[in-house]
Amino acid sequence: MGSRCGVRDFFCLAIVLLSSFSVFGANGPTVALSVDASEAPRKIFHTQLRIPAKPGTLTLYYPKWIPGEHGPTGPITDLTGLKFTASGKTLKWRRDLLDGFTFHVEVPAGENEVTANLDYASPASYEPGYSAGMSATEKLYIVNWNTLLLYPAGYSSDQLTYSASLRLPAGWKFGTSLHVSNQVGSDIHFAPVSLTMLVDGPVITGEYLKVVPLTPPAEDPPAELDLAADSPAALEAPEELWQHYRNLVKQAGILFGARHYNDYHFLLTLSDHVAHFGLEHHESNDSRVDERSLVEEDGRKLTAGLLPHEYVHSWNGKYRRPADLATTDYEQPMQTDLLWVYEGLTSYLGDMLAARSGERTAALARDALAQIAADLDHRSGRVWRNLQDTADGVPSMQNAPRAWEDYRRPLDYYDEDVLNWLWADVIIRQQTKGAKSLDDFCKLFYGAPSGPPMVKTYTFDDVVNALNQVAPQTPPNDWRGFWTERLSNHGPGAPLGGLEASGWKLVYDESPSELDRAQDRDGKAIHAHYSVGLLDGGDGVIRDTVEGMLAAKAGLGPGMKIVAVNGRRFSPDAWHDAIRAAKTSPSPIELIVENTDYFRVVKLDYHGGEKYPHLVRDESKPDLLTEIYRAK
Repeated sequence: MGSRCGVRDFFCLAIVLLSSFSVFGANGPTVALSVDASEAPRKIFHTQLRIPAKPGTLTLYYPKWIPGEHGPTGPITDLTGLKFTASGKTLKWRRDLLDGFTFHVEVPAGENEVTANLDYASPASYEPGYSAGMSATEKLYIVNWNTLLLYPAGYSSDQLTYSASLRLPAGWKFGTSLHVSNQVGSDIHFAPVSLTMLVDGPVITGEYLKVVPLTPPAEDPPAELDLAADSPAALEAPEELWQHYRNLVKQAGILFGARHYNDYHFLLTLSDHVAHFGLEHHESNDSRVDERSLVEEDGRKLTAGLLPHEYVHSWNGKYRRPADLATTDYEQPMQTDLLWVYEGLTSYLGDMLAARSGERTAALARDALAQIAADLDHRSGRVWRNLQDTADGVPSMQNAPRAWEDYRRPLDYYDEDVLNWLWADVIIRQQTKGAKSLDDFCKLFYGAPSGPPMVKTYTFDDVVNALNQVAPQTPPNDWRGFWTERLSNHGPGAPLGGLEASGWKLVYDESPSELDRAQDRDGKAIHAHYSVGLLDGGDGVIRDTVEGMLAAKAGLGPGMKIVAVNGRRFSPDAWHDAIRAAKTSPSPIELIVENTDYFRVVKLDYHGGEKYPHLVRDESKPDLLTEIYRAK
């Protein structure tokens, strides 16, 4: 393996020269951007841009490839009301025939500025997507600038300066990493920044907003948690949770040994009516969870890994970035072959910091790791698709349906690389007899010097060379060989070598773990992934099956509906009763299944009981996992 620079050395060199050690300087035109979000509860937003121009054709782009989203996910279908004028006269324009994100505007002689007006119609119902997803409710709105603007062709995003202003509904408050130059009532004016840093600086707004400082007043750089919610009650989390986030900032500083931001804002939205995800930025993150996630214990358990993951991205993904992802604007395609570092290592470090900060107990951290290991150990798509291809193919996989997900193989470069980077961490600890760990790699690769946001690119070779500096390996068992094997193999089963070498092993029993119970609050979900290979949300509709396991072999598939179990109308309780009864009965479990208006009987000859994953200690080996999760 390696970066894709081989036959395209010139192209890759250009990326490195343009992106490495960028300070986001500007030597292009300045665009004035005014956003009116006063109708946020209606989910429609009005933008005006004043764009310097010359007579002739002005080519403008709507952002297509959004950093952190790893695909052409810009919501072009929600761009409406587009109109161009100069000196008050309407200008002719036409969309590019080969690229629907590109617009050509005819600028008359004597004009030096074009005014663009557009409306952004934010989704009013659930649709897949990150910044393109549902972002506004009656009480809050998350501003992602890439959805609200156009930019002129011929410049990198670093070269363009945007002077932005934002009008909010009366009485709403806001949080952002952007610097405010002045504010009059509901009108906020931000200090001019490069287009790069504007898109990198979302704004969280709402009627109910809370700010929690996460660093002492005199500490530099500062960090804070900005929360917006659909109700004031959702903001009243226990004090110990805020302390966990303070610990997170401290533990990340210890891990990396440097910070690459002027100040950091955790932007957290608490709502049942927005898209749920996390998206990273240099000095903030746009993270969204259920409304009561912080005030209910189960909610805190389920969301514990999100903010640590997005925070790690300030170092891994924003400061250090794969050269193939460091494009000069939002029109150029991104290449995603190194997402096993960008996302995979971030997932491992985020989970580790969740434990070190106390946001997850050690037991809960092991539960999460057990689920990852069990899911991937049953991944049927492994037979045809290797891990590298899950990263390579992500730009065209963003909106893949959930049906057949296991056989299609989803974005496994996240979870499987938690196991792979754990393995690498264990190798370093064993090789150096405990003197070094992956923490040392983090300090070397992502550490000093501290400073403001910048981009320093890397390739596969850079990752291998840094690992060799921490713990040199010799061929054929060197780091290049290790990662080539991890990325290209097809199993069988998940890569559990690092987990087992850390002093723990994966087992199954009939008792749900603490995390299982949090995920199934009402006890109505069907956990049949590891038993018969069937996934069901509790309503009888089969979400997915695992190819090669009993349910698939019996003819079951996604979209079918289980109507009855052993002659009784389907319910989660009837299913669990049947699984338990089959342990002591030679008779198969009998299902009546509906499939596109037809009914048939399916028999599952299964007698193994419920199966839930757990990690248990292997006393024959040192307990490295506990040491990895221990606060520093």
